[in-house]
Amino acid sequence: MRLHLDVLAWLHIIWGAFGVLSGVSLAVLAAGAASAFAEPAATAASGRAVVWAFVVVGSVLGVAGLAMIAAGRGVLRRSATARGVTLGLAIINLLAVPFGTALGIYAFWALLNDDARLEFGRPPRTPPDVRPLERT
Repeated sequence: MRLHLDVLAWLHIIWGAFGVLSGVSLAVLAAGAASAFAEPAATAASGRAVVWAFVVVGSVLGVAGLAMIAAGRGVLRRSATARGVTLGLAIINLLAVPFGTALGIYAFWALLNDDARLEFGRPPRTPPDVRPLERT
């Protein structure tokens, strides 16, 4: 199970890095659009809407990417808080088809079993095996 948790953590870090890079790319695109719409011939209202759309989407992607990186680092350290955050991010990742969906399903599979619960210092969900009564 250690291998799966480490792979899951690194996949979150890589996915988060892509999110941060996408956010930075949209910020650069917003700056370019703002300078293009600064000319007098451009319509000011539609130009501002486009720039703000780039800024908002870029900010969301950047913050989500940073959260994914932080969650991945926490899973590497086996932080109980990071386990909960990663499960929360897995729900959101299910909407990002196809890689996010696969990552979300893998996160649920890796983090919701008893071996992973023990890795993070949580008690297992299944009760311990009880010996059946012997008949004499």
